[in-house]
Amino acid sequence: MIGVHAEAGLWTLTLNRPEKANSLTRDMLERLDTAVERAGAQGARALLLTGTGKVFSAGADLDEARAGLATDPVWERLSARIAALPCLTIACLNGTLAGGAMGMALACDLRLAVPSTKVFYPVMKLGFLPQPSDPKRLVALVGPSRAKLILMAGVKASAEEALAWGLIDRILPPEDLLAEAALLAADSLGASSHHVAAIKGLIG
Repeated sequence: MIGVHAEAGLWTLTLNRPEKANSLTRDMLERLDTAVERAGAQGARALLLTGTGKVFSAGADLDEARAGLATDPVWERLSARIAALPCLTIACLNGTLAGGAMGMALACDLRLAVPSTKVFYPVMKLGFLPQPSDPKRLVALVGPSRAKLILMAGVKASAEEALAWGLIDRILPPEDLLAEAALLAADSLGASSHHVAAIKGLIG
């Protein structure tokens, strides 16, 4: 349910549970966490995170969420590991981004999306708290009022709104999504891992 492809410093991690809108199980999250750890250890210079089908991820698998996954520390561990990677990280949103899946996308350096993408995080409606780092990263991108629109008012932002707010960086046709991400990663892939890490460290 998680595809991992690594070639010439470029790692691509793919959520592959399209029949369930790529909803995330604990096993999938653990596999993602392990893959991200491996990417860092093996000197990845760029990492892409995407999904199969027409939805990036609907968030937590509802059955597992009710059984405790919604509050499991694996979410925070994964997003922290992505944020700490010393390379360029790009979330390639092949469709809607919802719920707990927001954390891994917010932890990436860049977010690209297809026009049909919707972004929402219905923690208020579902009675859960977001993972601790998610609101801070969201506020850093869109500001406190728009973060409240998403987290407290339950707004489903369209791709155009998310672009205007700074939540995503570019809107692309589905067939161009990964190609554009690879182009954006080209300079990092042509540099040493030390150089990539140094520039990312200067940005903070």
